[in-house]
Amino acid sequence: MGRKQTSAWKLFYLCIASLIFLSLWGCVPFKEKETLYFEKKTIESKKEEPPKEEMTESKSKKEVTPIEKERTPVDENLKIISESLSWAKILLERQDYDGAFKETQKVLALSGKNLPGDDALYHMGLIFAHAGNPKKDYGRSVAFFRRMIKEYPQSSLAEQAKIWIGVLQENEKLNQMIQNLNLVIEESKRVDIEIEEKKRGKGK
Repeated sequence: MGRKQTSAWKLFYLCIASLIFLSLWGCVPFKEKETLYFEKKTIESKKEEPPKEEMTESKSKKEVTPIEKERTPVDENLKIISESLSWAKILLERQDYDGAFKETQKVLALSGKNLPGDDALYHMGLIFAHAGNPKKDYGRSVAFFRRMIKEYPQSSLAEQAKIWIGVLQENEKLNQMIQNLNLVIEESKRVDIEIEEKKRGKGK
């Protein structure tokens, strides 16, 4: 009887051990499949999502490049405007009035209604108001200053332009007065000569 119980327990333990072994053996492939599935999903997701470097490059190509393309002409225009305006001021100091006027025209054309169009118009006024300019024209000078004030009322140069208009208009009035005085003087000289000639005629 004791031997049968012992063999029964041995059989029972053997069954338990077999079940444990089989359960562990069955779990291994499942875990392996699970691992393989996870790895496969990871690889596929990596294929679908571009690398960070590629994403950065693509973003830079999509976002930065068009902005650079848009800004390039603007930056180039600003550079030309700045250079032309500086050169116009230098030419005016060197008394190259025609050259200075051409450069200010270029600045005005590129600026449109934006700054520094006011600076260009202001210097056009100065060019034709300059005493050393053989082509000086106070009327044209005043016209440029007035245009600047009208198109750029908020300009920091507007007040100076108004002063120049006042000075040039006063100067024009003085010139007119001088011309009138010269005419009076010439007329007076002519009258004096006629009187002198009459006196001489009577004396004979």
